[in-house]
Amino acid sequence: MFIINRMQTRPINRPFALAKRFVDIIISLMALPFLGIATLVVGLAIRLDSPGPIFFKQQRVGKGRQTFEIFKFRTMQHNCNKNNHKDFMEKYIRGNLAGAAKEGNKDVLYKPPIESQVTRVGRILRKTSIDELPQLWNVLVGEMSLVGPRPNVLWEVEAYESWHNERLEVKPGITGLAQVKGRSGIPFDELVSYDVEYVRKQGVRLDWQIMWDTFTVVFRGDGSG
Repeated sequence: MFIINRMQTRPINRPFALAKRFVDIIISLMALPFLGIATLVVGLAIRLDSPGPIFFKQQRVGKGRQTFEIFKFRTMQHNCNKNNHKDFMEKYIRGNLAGAAKEGNKDVLYKPPIESQVTRVGRILRKTSIDELPQLWNVLVGEMSLVGPRPNVLWEVEAYESWHNERLEVKPGITGLAQVKGRSGIPFDELVSYDVEYVRKQGVRLDWQIMWDTFTVVFRGDGSG
């Protein structure tokens, strides 16, 4: 077990924390009817496209290294072998990937082998970020926030360098600064640097800006976060 270095982070801003939680609850409640409709439509598409459950559930690590079960619409073949993905992610977090590939005019990291097991419907869900919608339930019950660092699985957290742990100072989010600044294919250290920037600068204005930028990025179709 590691100890999070809190020396660089700000003291908890109680008014902001209350305002953030209020916004999380209100928006989640307002979105529940849409989520119900999306579950019916997307669920049918998932079941017609490939056998297996509609939802993907996985243990993730949140604020203060507390674990919780995250929900997503399933985008991959059911019971696929994830060993290659685990190897890829450990190398990605430690910065040991061999190189990058070209996507348009920019360099992006090689995709893990497990990407080939994403379903046809899954590719659409990831491109539009619709697969993340069930996490509104995680937000409503207080395990996540609308805005914050994306949560990793435990074995990814165990591969962190010490300075990476600062991203665990706040609740994980459905979207975050890293997702709007470098939505696809940036090195893990760069991703965490955006998360740490958010932890140190978090505020109401920044949260609303990130949510607005998220809609813009998704509308442009800049890949999955």
